[in-house]
Amino acid sequence: MGLEIRNLHVRTEDREILRGVNLKVEKGEVHALMGPNGSGKSTLANTIMGNPTYEVTEGQVLLNGEDLTEAEPDERARAGLFLAFQYPATIPGVSVANFLRMAVNAGRDEAIKIKDFGQLMRRNMELLRIDPEFSKRYLNEGFSGGEKKRAEILQLAMLKPQIAVLDETDSGLDIDALRIVSEGVNALQGPDMGTLIITHYTRILGYIRPEFVHIMLEGRIVREGGAELADELEDKGYDFVREQVEASGAA
Repeated sequence: MGLEIRNLHVRTEDREILRGVNLKVEKGEVHALMGPNGSGKSTLANTIMGNPTYEVTEGQVLLNGEDLTEAEPDERARAGLFLAFQYPATIPGVSVANFLRMAVNAGRDEAIKIKDFGQLMRRNMELLRIDPEFSKRYLNEGFSGGEKKRAEILQLAMLKPQIAVLDETDSGLDIDALRIVSEGVNALQGPDMGTLIITHYTRILGYIRPEFVHIMLEGRIVREGGAELADELEDKGYDFVREQVEASGAA
């Protein structure tokens, strides 16, 4: 069981962006969705989480067989979906610890005890090699790009979703930050969580090796394969994929 996207068509006010996307991500699997800028990758991520800017005109978003196409973002999060944003929001006046406690409690019937929360947060911060002082800072205020992404991976560790969507998590990271974030994601992998990594670079895939790779062009997934597909893309680029699609008449 996991995430299933069926024949998804999505538009904004002025244009159609997704034009029939089909994708399955089972728990325990790591998938990479790749494509050049403007291909529709982030639109898919935002649609999965219910961003109202994007209108679903056809198709479905399902989690464990439950249709979430019309669900609100908070309902999707409680159901087990998680999105690490490309550009995380800054929340002045709210510490990382307080934000995490509110997020954890939002998914529980009974609020977590402060002592239990503190122990859980310390374990995850140790796992991700995050300084304990980090939890006292206001969320993303004055954070570097790497610190913002580490804060998101810490949220991922605390919330333990069924499906994690990482939207260009590698964007703006230096090598050290990329390694730390990737090691954190790898440490959280297991049979209870599926991961969809959305990127247009292959460098993060050198640290988080996907089992399945999907290439998106102009709002459609046009090629699928294993990790070797990302290696081929690194060698030949997106123009090579475009030429293949045009030659097959699939465009």
